[in-house]
Order: sequence, then C-alpha cells, then structure tokens
Amino acid sequence: MSFIVKYLLAILLIFSLLSCSSSKELKPIEEIKKSELDLSPEQRKKIALENFIDGNVNFQQGNYSLAMKKFETALQFDTSAGLLYTYAKAALFNNKLNLALDASKKAVALDSTQSDYFDLLSDIYNIGKQKDSAIIVLERAIQLFPTNQNFYYKLARLYQDDRPIKAIEMYEKIIDLIGPEWNVLFRLVELNNKLNNTEGVIKAIKQLLEIDPSNIQLKKSLVENLLLAKRNSEAIEILDELIQLYPADLELIQRKSQILLSDNKWQEAYRTLNFVFDDEKINLDAKLEVGYLFFEKSITDSSLKPLAKQIFSRLDRDTSYWAVKIVLGAIAIEENNDSIAIEYFKYVTENANWNVDAWIRLGALYFDNKKYEEAEKILLQAIQSFPDNYAINFILGISLSQQSKNDEAETYLKKAVSLNPNDLNTLSAYAYTLNQLKKDDQAIYYLNQALTIDPNDVNVIGTLALIYNAQKKFELSDSLYERALQLKPDDPLINNNYAYSLSTRAIQLERALNMVTLALEKDSLNTAYLDTKGWILYQLGKYEEAKKYISKAIEQGTKSAVIIDHLGDVEFKLGNKEKAIELWKEAFQLDPSKKEIEDKINKGEL
Repeated sequence: MSFIVKYLLAILLIFSLLSCSSSKELKPIEEIKKSELDLSPEQRKKIALENFIDGNVNFQQGNYSLAMKKFETALQFDTSAGLLYTYAKAALFNNKLNLALDASKKAVALDSTQSDYFDLLSDIYNIGKQKDSAIIVLERAIQLFPTNQNFYYKLARLYQDDRPIKAIEMYEKIIDLIGPEWNVLFRLVELNNKLNNTEGVIKAIKQLLEIDPSNIQLKKSLVENLLLAKRNSEAIEILDELIQLYPADLELIQRKSQILLSDNKWQEAYRTLNFVFDDEKINLDAKLEVGYLFFEKSITDSSLKPLAKQIFSRLDRDTSYWAVKIVLGAIAIEENNDSIAIEYFKYVTENANWNVDAWIRLGALYFDNKKYEEAEKILLQAIQSFPDNYAINFILGISLSQQSKNDEAETYLKKAVSLNPNDLNTLSAYAYTLNQLKKDDQAIYYLNQALTIDPNDVNVIGTLALIYNAQKKFELSDSLYERALQLKPDDPLINNNYAYSLSTRAIQLERALNMVTLALEKDSLNTAYLDTKGWILYQLGKYEEAKKYISKAIEQGTKSAVIIDHLGDVEFKLGNKEKAIELWKEAFQLDPSKKEIEDKINKGEL
C-alpha cells in the first residue's frame, strides 16, 4: 500500500468521518493544468493530503459544500480507494446519490478488503430505493466478512418484508455471533409470528427470558405460545412458577384453570380455584368470572354440572346478587326443577329487570350449544321485561324455529325484522320460517331483501331456490342453484337440494348422484342426504342400493312422511307389495295432506 493511502486511512480513523458533498463533478484529467501535471509525486501527495485534511476540517465544522470541493481537488492528485470512499460519503451526505454511487463502486472495485466500503455502498443503494442491489452488495459482504454482525442486521432488515425466512436466518446468525441480544430476539419473535411459526416464537421468547428472567409479560406470552403448540404441561409449569411469585394474580390462576379444563381436568381446576371463593380480598365480579368458566363448560359437559352448581350455590350464600340467581335458575331448568328455576328468574326480573345483557348472554349461550328448549324457556322470561329488544326477539325466534315451532317463531322473528330490518341473518331466519308455514310469497320477498344486502350469500340463494323449486318454477330454482354452486361448489346443502330437485324430475341423474355423494362426504349421517341418494338410485333402477340408503336414513331416527313413502316405492319395485302398502299407510298417517300417497294405497300399486 502506498504511503499516501496509509496516511489517508490514518486520517480517516482520527477524524471519524461522517460524510459531505459538492455539486461539482470531478475534472477530466485533460482539464488539469499543465503545471499540475508536471508536479513531482511527492508534491502531488502533499497537495492531495492538504486538501483531504482541509476537507475533513470543513466537514467536521458543518461546511459540507466546501468540504466536498476539497475532496474533489484531492482526487485530482490521488484516486486511491480510501479517497474515493471519503468522497462517496461526502456526496451521500449532500444527497448527490449518483456521484456517491459511482465513487463508492470504484472504491469497492479497487479494494475489497475494507468492510466500510461495502457498508457505504449498500447504504447508497438502499437510500436510492435500489433494494435488490443493496442486498447483492451485502450478500457479497457477508461472504468476505462472515463475522460482521452489522451486515447480517442490515440484510435481515431488507429481507424481512418480502423474504421473512431469510431474515430469520440473518437474525439467528447474529445471535450465533454475539449471543442473545434483546432487539434481535424481539425481531425474531415478530417474524416467526408473521409466519405462524409458533416453535420459532417459543425459542426466541425463551432466549429473551435468559436476558430478563423476571419479565412476567414475556412469561405470559410464552405460556400462550406453548398452548398454541399444544405443549400444555410446559405452560402449566410456567404458570405454577408465576402463581408462586404472584399468588394474588387472578388472571394467572384463571388461565391455569382454563388449560386444565381444556384438558378435561375438571377437579384439578376446581382445586386450583377453590380458594377464590373464600378470599374476601377478591371481589364478587372476579369470583363470578371464575364461576362462569365452569358454568360455560358445563353446558357441553354435563359431568361438570355438580361443580358449577356447587360454585354458584356457594356464592349465593354470600350474596343476593342477581347474576348468581340467573345461573342457578338456568341450572335448575336443566335439572327439570322448573318451580325452583321460576323462583330464581322471578328474583332476577324483580331485582335486575334493567340488565338485558345477562338474559341475552344466557339465551345465546344455550342456543350456540344447540340447547334450544333451554334457550326458549330463558328468553320467554326475558321477553316479559324486554318486549322490544331485538336480540331477545331474534334468539327466541330462531330457538323456536329450530324446534319446528314455526307459528310461535314467526311472531318473534317478525318483531326482530321490524327492529333491525337491514340484518341479513334476521331476514333469512324470518324467510325460512315463513317458508315452513307455506307463506312462500312473503318468504320470497324477505329473501330478496336479504340479497340486496349480500347478493352472494349462498344460504339465502339456496333457500330462495328451494322455494321456487317447491312452486315448480324450475327455471328460476335451477339458475339459483347453479349460481350458488359457482360461489360455493362444495356446499353440502346446496349440492343435496339441487340433486334432489333433479331426481324428482328424473333429469341429470348421474350429475345428481355425484352432487349428493359430495354432500354425504361432508355429512355421512345426514338423513336428508341419505334419502336423496336413495331416491336417485331408485330413479336409476338400482333398487337394492336405494333401499340401503333410505333405510339408513330412517335408522337415524327420522320418521318423515317423504322418506317412508320413498321406502314404500322401493319395496314395491322389489316385489314386496304388502310391505310397500304398509309403509305408504305409515307415511300417510304422518302427513294426511299427501294425496298422492293416498292414491297409491287405494290402488295398491304405484
């Protein structure tokens, strides 16, 4: 290395250069004065060094324009890599990106042993929004300087939006080089979260805890991620540690109990929370939250009912709060203790008739768990105090509809529509009930109202198609079914209903068979789907197979006039005339309005 280059690099270290710039471009060599060309090498080094030093002084003083002029002059006498690097920094500082880029590229080309040169070149590309070029420079740099953590960090930042996996590799390399570092690990948590890589998140959080082992929020986050990874026992271990440190933290205790409940460890969960009900420092709302954990679980697991009842009976001894009474009333309903339930609900309506949310929450809870009778009983109590509440009318209406109590359902759903006329679910539910009551024109009106809100709602389209099909307006119903299948080709209900419609007309039977087979793949024990497949097979003349599917539908507990009538037709085709007549009679008893069944009985044949 020449003397002048060594000297220049020494000056660079002494002054800790930032950067500066100039608006002038370098003079071509032919423009240099002849007197300057005639200078001796020593004189040229001296001039270059003097201008270099003056440029640095001006740069440190903030006179960037003059500093850049000095660097340009120095470069007329020495175009070493060090001077080009210095000039590039100055040009970048003055936002002369083209000059900076040209000089920086030349510096790297002349000397690839200096990591700072690559660092500057990548920064220039990045500032100039040439991200890919910046990445290429940094990827070359880490090959030449594999222990330079700065390059890995910059690469990771460039990768993280578009190539998060590569960014993770870079951050992990930094950890390998320097050990756990908070900001790097935090980035790893973010990136692994973005990729839904729970194991990666867990690893990074554990390393963060090595830096800050007492960080409770980190430990809580670790618990949640362990649960996502189905590593419940590890989550419990951490929660136990935290509960020892913070025995009054009810959130920790509740979380542990929720995990135990999800693992079906009911008794252990109860033991974990048992102290809560005796601790006078814990307020009633917190105790109720714990109680609700057990009550909500008890709805889907009846074995937990005694514990739920025990908890709320215990609370009832210490308070007359209405929220306790409403849960005890719900439990009494499930135990068929209606007289006790009435007393509890009477207390609630007398002491907290203003609190509609409790009624809605309880009614919705039962409905969501398909306990429609219980939802009905509770909401019939609520409707007395809140006759104009939309949610109570709606949930009560659909609870009745699910029990085929359509006359009663109509009243409440009609009220719900009047209270919330632009809700798609309410319009759909009301239309469905009207359809069940043979009020098809009204049902069509409300379904079309629903479609103005969401033209692509497959359930609404399917219901409308069903009604048109019943009216034998097949052109309309078929177009709606085709549209529904375009929107949701795998929808089992649409496939079944359309298949059945085609089978009743004995058209496109092979296509219909494929559709109902798809429906049964989604729900193999659905009686309607089984009957549809049987009836299509009947139309195809495959009577033994037809009998198998229709019989299976009846075995599932469905005694529908239509399904039994179908089985009668199959038996007749199989030569079992007496059995056929017996089945037709049973079907006619179930639905005396079916004149076509009566005709078959009278004729004794199809």
